[in-house]
Amino acid sequence: MQKTTHKPIYVTTPSLAPLDEYTKILKGIWETGIVTHNGPLLQRLEAELKEYLRLRNIVVVTNGTVAIQLAIKAFKLQGEIITTPFSWIATCSSIQWEGCQPVFVDVDPNTLNIDPAKIEAAITHRTTAILPVHVFSNPCDIEAIETIAKKHNLKVIYDAAHAVCVDYKGRSLLEYGDIIATSFHATKIFNTGEGGACIATDDEVHKLLQRLRFFGHDDDKNIIGDGCNGKMTEIHAALGLANLPHLDGVQAKRKAIFEAYAQHLQDLDFIRFQQFDPNAYNYSYMPIILDSEERLLKVMNKLKENNIYGRRYFYPSLNLVKAVAAYSPMPISEDIAKRIMCLPSFNELDLDMIPEICRLVKECV
Repeated sequence: MQKTTHKPIYVTTPSLAPLDEYTKILKGIWETGIVTHNGPLLQRLEAELKEYLRLRNIVVVTNGTVAIQLAIKAFKLQGEIITTPFSWIATCSSIQWEGCQPVFVDVDPNTLNIDPAKIEAAITHRTTAILPVHVFSNPCDIEAIETIAKKHNLKVIYDAAHAVCVDYKGRSLLEYGDIIATSFHATKIFNTGEGGACIATDDEVHKLLQRLRFFGHDDDKNIIGDGCNGKMTEIHAALGLANLPHLDGVQAKRKAIFEAYAQHLQDLDFIRFQQFDPNAYNYSYMPIILDSEERLLKVMNKLKENNIYGRRYFYPSLNLVKAVAAYSPMPISEDIAKRIMCLPSFNELDLDMIPEICRLVKECV
């Protein structure tokens, strides 16, 4: 069969506003001469994100990794932090970077989130927090995690890197937890190129995060505590301001892409999908779980032969990464990580390409 000829199709590309809309906002930087230091564009971005996402507080920062680190620092956490092995390395390395020890708890095979039924068995006298991940924007079992945290007097920091624009029980998913860390990286549904944010549900913690982001300065530039340089530049904030008006359209396109894939793949007995509530999901990724690693590799190679590039999200399971933690068996995460991949999904993807991508997947029977 003749191979498809087209330019490379990657797993994702950034959703970007028209260039003229971005440069129009950038002109303001040249007029003010303000490039960083909590400038007017950053303040405007925070205000517009609060309104769009229906948040009381938000502290925009350099990236999603810094957001997690600031959350840990804000609570002066020490000892052990319970987290999931099925995530990007930053979830775990941020814990280590702040001098704490990650303790893994295995995941639910259907939701792919941390399994709350296994959390209490991992709690010791050294445990100070739980750091779950809303995987592919799928909300964790928030009520169960909150109950466990209250019982054992633990902080809950959510890694919500994927979870912008998700509602949960009538509120933004970013309103649940003590601090919520999210990402505005180029691969995310809303992006500032590089960027992220901390959302605190307590006003005093919110003020603390503002100081930690900016060397410990208060509003009058007095240094009243420790801190770091976690500020977002005006250039990145400008990109966020340009992208935000297009976010509704980006969400709609991602959902249409997901539904098109599902229609073509749902009857294949060697593929299954993450289990989620359709009303609490942002469709920013297109994960599929194959029946074996061998099949996954066949699919990836078949796509690659046709200039289409999927990606293994997340591989390997973090408990297997010796650089971050001593090995502890996490059989479900290890198994899922070997068999899951994401198919291309991005704003510029032509919906007419999806039947072709699915045809190639089906050839791997």
